[in-house]
Amino acid sequence: MRRLLYENSVSYKGHLIIPFVFGMANGEHIYSYTLLSELGHKGKFHKVENPASIYSSRIAGIIDVAKEHLDEHSDIVSMGDYFKSRYIYHNNLIIVYQLSEKYFYDHYKPEGLNNVAAPKIFTSDRECINWIKRGLDSSQINQEV
Repeated sequence: MRRLLYENSVSYKGHLIIPFVFGMANGEHIYSYTLLSELGHKGKFHKVENPASIYSSRIAGIIDVAKEHLDEHSDIVSMGDYFKSRYIYHNNLIIVYQLSEKYFYDHYKPEGLNNVAAPKIFTSDRECINWIKRGLDSSQINQEV
């Protein structure tokens, strides 16, 4: 899969719609999308690529396609926005969430939807984000050496 365009992702009905460039036609980008489900692997559209099988020449167009598909086929009745606290750092997607007084995170690299988060508990979202940034910054330095 090509780089996921997390910076253009949209949270909708318990899913995160993540566009990416599927290919080129007549010098124009053709966009597709993939989904994350707030239910994780229990959601029928978790990590599913373009279940609508429709593409668009615009990012906004592919987001609309995904929303329409979710309006008709979503298996989630969302009670909140699980994807509300999401951050993009060095093209990585970080989703921070809170359970009781503890904070956890999911971490997805730019080219795929495999969660590479460490099993670590934090006392605040800021502590979590700072820890992740330090790790990504040090891995960037190690890759450059």
